[in-house]
Amino acid sequence: MSIRRFFRTWMLVTLLGGMPAAATTQLRVELAQLSKDADAVVHGVVRRTQSRWSGDGLRIVTDVEIEVSESLKGQPGGTVVVTQAGGQVGDIGQVVHGLASFSQGEEVVVFLRKRGKAFGLAGQAQGKYQVQRAADGTAVLAVPEATEALILDPVTRKPTATREKTRTLAELKAAIRAALTEPAP
Repeated sequence: MSIRRFFRTWMLVTLLGGMPAAATTQLRVELAQLSKDADAVVHGVVRRTQSRWSGDGLRIVTDVEIEVSESLKGQPGGTVVVTQAGGQVGDIGQVVHGLASFSQGEEVVVFLRKRGKAFGLAGQAQGKYQVQRAADGTAVLAVPEATEALILDPVTRKPTATREKTRTLAELKAAIRAALTEPAP
C-alpha cells in the first residue's frame, strides 16, 4: 500500500470513527397495536442482563432474563429471555439507539415478539414500561421507556412525539386487556 493511500484510509477512519451514528427512526406504535402485535405481554422483574458476542462474532447482543410474575398475553413460561442488539463485552461496546435499556431488579411490563428461542421487544423501546412504586406503596405507575429514536407518525410519516403517557399499572393492564378483546377491523 502506498503512503498516500494509507494516509487517505487513516484519515477516513479517523474522521468517521469520531462521528456519532445516525439516529434510529421508528414508526409510532399505539398501545392497542403493540398489544395485538405482540406474541406475549408480561409483567415481571429483570433477573439478569448479560452481553455477549453474536454467533457470527460480528456484533454484540444483550440477553435480558425476566422472571414473569403475570402473563397478560400468551404463555411464555416462568422466565423469558429478551435478546437485543448492543451491549458491552470487555472493553468493546456497541450502542444501538431506539432500543430499551434494562437493569437487574427492575420491574417491567414488556411486549414481546418470538425470535427463535428468545424474544425481542415489539416496537423496540416502545415495547417496554418500567413499573415504579411509591415508597409508601400508595401508587404504582407504568412509565413508558424514553427513546432517542426519531418517532414518525405512521400515517403522515412526519416526526411526532410519542403519545404514550405514564399511567397506573392497573390502567395499563386494563388497556392491554381491552385491546386484546377488541374485534379486528
